[in-house]
Amino acid sequence: MDEGEVISNFQTKDAFADAYTGSGSQFQVDKVHIRLHQRSRRKCSLTITGLAEDLDLKRICKALKKNFKCNGAVVKDDEYGEVIMLQGDHRQKVVQFLTDQEIVDKEL
Repeated sequence: MDEGEVISNFQTKDAFADAYTGSGSQFQVDKVHIRLHQRSRRKCSLTITGLAEDLDLKRICKALKKNFKCNGAVVKDDEYGEVIMLQGDHRQKVVQFLTDQEIVDKEL
């Protein structure tokens, strides 16, 4: 390469820019995110963010707890708003439940 050539494939791009709309510290999430957080070696917690604001999250959390036989709660988060937290790794079951109950589409 000559001294004048510049590699131009390094462009700054936010990987999550399409998932968020809005500005400031309050984000409006367009997609539902299901995240697994490792608490200790064997224990983990699952968070569900991005559900519509008009849904009753407490009723959804109660149904999830009853179906998966685990503990959970609706927690207020500064960045994401209200978040459903469950104990254990139930990622596939949560996706199946949310699509079966028609709470979200499969593509979200």
